[in-house]
Amino acid sequence: MPIVKGVVSVSLLTLCTLFWGVPLILLTLLKVIAPTRRQKQWLLKGLCAVALNWIGINLWWMRRWLKPNLTISTPDTLNQEQWWLVISNHRSWTDIFILFMALHRRIPMPRFFLKRQLIWIPIVGLAFWALEFPFMRRFSREQIAKNPKLATIDREATERICRQARHKPIAIFNFVEGTRFTTAKRDAQQSPFRHLLKPKAGGIAQVLSLLGNQLDGILDVTISYVNPSPTFWGFLCGKEAPITLEARQLAVPQWMHDANYHEEPQHKERFHAWINSLWQEKDTLLDNQTDHD
Repeated sequence: MPIVKGVVSVSLLTLCTLFWGVPLILLTLLKVIAPTRRQKQWLLKGLCAVALNWIGINLWWMRRWLKPNLTISTPDTLNQEQWWLVISNHRSWTDIFILFMALHRRIPMPRFFLKRQLIWIPIVGLAFWALEFPFMRRFSREQIAKNPKLATIDREATERICRQARHKPIAIFNFVEGTRFTTAKRDAQQSPFRHLLKPKAGGIAQVLSLLGNQLDGILDVTISYVNPSPTFWGFLCGKEAPITLEARQLAVPQWMHDANYHEEPQHKERFHAWINSLWQEKDTLLDNQTDHD
């Protein structure tokens, strides 16, 4: 029965999280009290190992227990000694594990741009913080208009992750739409795309301007579900319809290396044109794969 499978899946996910939560908490406490940045970096490596093992164990039982109907297409040139910006559309929490199934240990330890509210998830939120994931507050235009200093908070979080990335290979993941797709959200924001929300350009523009010369490329990922309303619970119950992930490698355009998205209007316009063109191609691909509506 799907419900029984779902309960077992939640139990396995919880047990795995509790098991790896013990070394996570210990290493986090040591990282907090470590007196030097070098020691903190050494402990961060240990935390990355814990996170990679947590991901690996969960993928192991998901593949064998849930047996997802998943088709994956990725470049053959990926390795863990490269720098990547990974951008993707977003339809469900399941997306995260689908990305892991496609890219785990093929590229460096992932760092996701996250909503700040996720820091309160037990153990997992602590892991996000200890691993120095960039947390985004995403203030509204009205809030920024009242207090322009708020606009710099997310930029500073992005700058921190980019400074860290200069010392070792990293994969920065960004769900560019900023939230999960629904037709209601699409209609509310009057998105010009059928299967996608409007892309938010600021975060990835900043990453590309700060790391453009160091990045080995951009991985443009498109995730498609036959189910028009996919859920993580449905995935854990083993009843999610076929899922397709396609990743293509893009070179970082030369003009982005010196672009200043936040200060130069012409750069901002050019970047919006680039990301909207990319999103139009993604929307066409989704159109050809399945009818999400």
